[in-house]
Amino acid sequence: MSTFLIAYGTGEGQTAKVAERIVSTLKDRGHEAVAVDLGEGEPDRPIEAFDAVLVGSSIHVGTHQPAVETFVREHREALSARPTGFFQVSLSSATDDEERRAEAVNYVESFVEATDWHPDRIGLFGGALRYSEYGFLKRLMMKGIAKEATGDTDTSRDYEYTDWAEVAAFARDFAAFVEGRLGVAPPESEV
Repeated sequence: MSTFLIAYGTGEGQTAKVAERIVSTLKDRGHEAVAVDLGEGEPDRPIEAFDAVLVGSSIHVGTHQPAVETFVREHREALSARPTGFFQVSLSSATDDEERRAEAVNYVESFVEATDWHPDRIGLFGGALRYSEYGFLKRLMMKGIAKEATGDTDTSRDYEYTDWAEVAAFARDFAAFVEGRLGVAPPESEV
């Protein structure tokens, strides 16, 4: 069994849902996993107490959550000493449009360049539109963004674009990578 930290930053909560699904998948595989919302503070334990770390962030108006960037910059050395991964949640990843998906990749590349951190695995997931939770101005802005990205502009409802099977597959792939890197056997049910 390995210990995993899933450190994330979220805007409206979709990245938190993704982090919790990753935790659940890792636990199902027999590992210890804990999720920490960096917007609420640092993990209770030092990074060195974890065998592996996944960092996740939502994208809002082309930028990652500031707490996530700060966390990576401050802990880059500790992150570099263990298996790591990065996952990003955005509307750009929620579409089949190649230009939009390239935009999502560019966000990751900019993050890697800005933080000088090079995660071992990267996952890009579609996010959500929470029209019911937005104020008037944000609803208007998100409707304009959605018109170009997904076409979902009916503000009387919310939309979720996250492919949960893809999230679970990413978590299993990262777990297998960590197991191989640390020489930890996967649970017998996974063999």
